[in-house]
Amino acid sequence: MGVHVPSTKFSTLEMYRENMISGWNAFSLDEVADLKGGYAFKSKDYTPYGHVILRTVNIGARGQINREGAVFIDEEKANEYKSFALQASDTLFVMVGATLGKVGFIRPSDLPALLNQNMWVIRAKENKVNPRYLYYSFSHTSKSILGWASGAARDFVRRDDFRKLKLSLPSLSEQKAISSVLGALDDKIELNRRMSETLEEMARAQFKSWFVDFDPVHAKAEGRDTGLPAHIADLFPDSFEDSELGEIPKGWVVQELKDHIVTTKGRSYRSSELISFSKTAMVTLKSFERGGGYRSDGLKSFVGPFKLQQEVIPGELVIACTDVTQAAEVVGKPAIVRGTSIYETLVASLDALIVRPNDTFLSTEYLYYLALTESFTAHMYAHSSGTTVLHLSKFALPTFKFCLPPRQIVEIFTEFATSALRQVESNSREEDCLINLRDLLLPKLISGEFRFPDPKSLLDKLETVA
Repeated sequence: MGVHVPSTKFSTLEMYRENMISGWNAFSLDEVADLKGGYAFKSKDYTPYGHVILRTVNIGARGQINREGAVFIDEEKANEYKSFALQASDTLFVMVGATLGKVGFIRPSDLPALLNQNMWVIRAKENKVNPRYLYYSFSHTSKSILGWASGAARDFVRRDDFRKLKLSLPSLSEQKAISSVLGALDDKIELNRRMSETLEEMARAQFKSWFVDFDPVHAKAEGRDTGLPAHIADLFPDSFEDSELGEIPKGWVVQELKDHIVTTKGRSYRSSELISFSKTAMVTLKSFERGGGYRSDGLKSFVGPFKLQQEVIPGELVIACTDVTQAAEVVGKPAIVRGTSIYETLVASLDALIVRPNDTFLSTEYLYYLALTESFTAHMYAHSSGTTVLHLSKFALPTFKFCLPPRQIVEIFTEFATSALRQVESNSREEDCLINLRDLLLPKLISGEFRFPDPKSLLDKLETVA
């Protein structure tokens, strides 16, 4: 059971009044919001599509909701659990487990959704607090007591520990002004993220259409229009031939990846070589998104020696060599490393394998999207072993077989994919700047260190801009 929190930790308002900002008041969380837990949905009720069940893994690092690894139940079953339905502007809080303390915010686009176990929904009471301000105030204030949470097997907190959490609240108009400024930054960050997801999905869909499903070849074989410009359509054959991988476009060949790549294992490091700041950083296992993709917040400052080949140049491809997730969501997954304004040099850690084309035939972009295919994922998993930690075999990449297309088709795809990935990187750079600004402003606005002299005038201007 959770550790009892002494009443002095949540002492009466005197402590808060001493430092209370003029015009602000202290309220306990249960005075301004309702707290409710989620439901322990059963995996046997999950369906391929339907009503989404939000789990702890669906809350991103900045409070955004994602659908990675989403699970569903059918609409009829969802009606039985409508009391656990989420609403727009709800705040979510992970109250147990490895991600204890993670806070999320529900946007209209995240709905409909049901709340799973191990989380609370914190819902603002009408006319008591601005819902988005509540999210920012709670996410900032709740960090102060998380150090007291513990359990017999894993960290957790009790709802009663948080009901009396004190929040300092300005007037509703100032709350709205603060949440509008911070919300505008978060909305732009989220827009950039979704734009990048769309660009990646477009490139991934085109790769699958051309190089996995062979859609243009099927269309020509059936006498249909390929939907491609004539100069591109002419590059695809109009028939298939048998191969060890099944039917493939006529003239294309089956080859192993070892004939087209050079791989470099990352450096094994000691914990003493990871410091608070350095001009050099390691690309670590945390640099990989679950399911593939790059995370810029996974870098770790590093001061140890390394070989020249272990340096990762922005734009190069890395593959995850280990995995600590139970569902093998990282091992064998690819990421294209992005540049950073913080570090001058990036080095691959032992958990990352650098993959470089050994000729000009296959591009990094082609290899990246090849590594996102189902057949590649299955091959990597089949060549992984371990109980608590999965390790990728050194034979995994070299032995992967794929259907090699003509050079001209690869070049055309590469041009499209490069353009998409450049825009993704541009979005990411802007996103990093916005995140830094948001993280700088949030504590200062929530604490009252920064004040708006005329919140109503500011709101009027913000609404005019919007």
